[in-house]
Amino acid sequence: MNREAAFAHFDDLFDVLVIGGGATGLGAAVDAASRGYRTALIEAEDFAKATSSRSTKLVHGGVRYLAQGNIPLVREALHERSRLLANAPHLVHDLAFVIPAYRRRDIPYYAVGLVAYDLLAGRSNFGRARIASKRATIAQVPGIAAAGLHGSVVYHDGLFDDARLALALARTAVDHGGVLANYVRAEHLVYAGERVAGVVATDRETGREFTLNARCVINATGIFADELRLADRPDAPRLLSLSRGTHIVVPAAVLGGDAAILVPKTSDGRVVFAIPWHRHVVIGTTDLPVATACLDPVPDDSEIEYLIEIVNRYLRRPIGRTDITATFAGLRPLVNSAATSSTSKLSREHAIDVSPRGLISIAGGKWTTYRKMAEDVIDTAARRGGLAARPSVTAQLPLHGATTRFEPDDTLRTYGTDAIAVEALAHTEPALAEPLHPRLPYTAAEVVYAARSEMARTVDDVLARRTRALFLDAAASDEAAPQVARLLARELGRSSDWEAEQLSKYASIGAIGRSAARV
Repeated sequence: MNREAAFAHFDDLFDVLVIGGGATGLGAAVDAASRGYRTALIEAEDFAKATSSRSTKLVHGGVRYLAQGNIPLVREALHERSRLLANAPHLVHDLAFVIPAYRRRDIPYYAVGLVAYDLLAGRSNFGRARIASKRATIAQVPGIAAAGLHGSVVYHDGLFDDARLALALARTAVDHGGVLANYVRAEHLVYAGERVAGVVATDRETGREFTLNARCVINATGIFADELRLADRPDAPRLLSLSRGTHIVVPAAVLGGDAAILVPKTSDGRVVFAIPWHRHVVIGTTDLPVATACLDPVPDDSEIEYLIEIVNRYLRRPIGRTDITATFAGLRPLVNSAATSSTSKLSREHAIDVSPRGLISIAGGKWTTYRKMAEDVIDTAARRGGLAARPSVTAQLPLHGATTRFEPDDTLRTYGTDAIAVEALAHTEPALAEPLHPRLPYTAAEVVYAARSEMARTVDDVLARRTRALFLDAAASDEAAPQVARLLARELGRSSDWEAEQLSKYASIGAIGRSAARV
């Protein structure tokens, strides 16, 4: 995946132009390119820079939506969950979730709901729900609070690495002939008569402006979707309501096992998870309405305290702020509903909007259903753009790197078949085998690989999304940043001034991750 190679093709006429490089846009690019449509995608920042790298790391049907009675959404998500596991086994795997019961009557209540969850999954089930005794529950989650515990209900869902899945989608689109580039901003739409026919875009690295022409233009800009819709049609009603979800990250010893904890109901009607992820535990999430979209939302102190207070009810050893190694927050693009003003009650179903001049916008949804969203929007684009009818093939399309041949604890698992190339770099240049930091599971070889093969352009790209250092240990990522900057400067041909600028920018981004973390 090479940025310069992409620019060489941007003068072409494309069948489909996707604006936005998050889960939805990348999924659309994969669907279009794999059907044989000439496809381009531009992203103003980095792939998955915003919401798509800041999820709760779950591939799931949504037990909360089951409780709300949204059966069709749960059924669709459960089947898409199974497809994701089959198509990206290096990035998605089964995880047991423990719902602890501190009242005996809760056990049958939870069990009935989760049996229904299994039934909706059908043959795509990850594992059958079961009732576990107190002893068996503690064996699965040694860090759980034992006092008053009667047992639990255990069910299964999926765990994944969101930013690495986004990269797999980007590389899959390129594998199928798609033309993709990050740090290319759509400045304004261009029209042929009364029809949207492309965009004027700017390469943010050079400042060069150019025009991309396409038969269909898809607005997949996530939390910024309404901005592009209003640029096309100033009187368009807003499609989205935004909600911030915050997470805290703590050491793996907090849970002490391989299973997650699900807190089934909080005072605001949400669920909270404590999830083993990359040798740490992710705890989240919150749900606060937000008026304005931004790339790097800052967690509120009240959200941090809320998560600590909720999860401590279920832990043998309560956590405090000094246990937190990182924090992160993302904004959810929820489709507006006239029925309620509470974002925690809005559906995660997606919506496709086609303007009078043909701009196709897709919004809402969640990572688990990205593939179905992509299929739906490309079906719409093909009809609206007069493209040759071709069915989607992504239901059984392995993503780039897909393999089942890996060690469960292999730190290179998220690279799939590309792990061989990362290892080869370290063998060729032994200094690259050195870890970036004693507390991080990443090596210098991964930085070089990110620059050469994964379109990494900044220190933030490497430490937040090519690796997940910022999301695991913010302080360690800060300490690793100078080495990352040096390696990137060498690979990209940048100056020492560029290195200094990168470190300054990363310090401001990293400050968010450190906002409640130990330092």
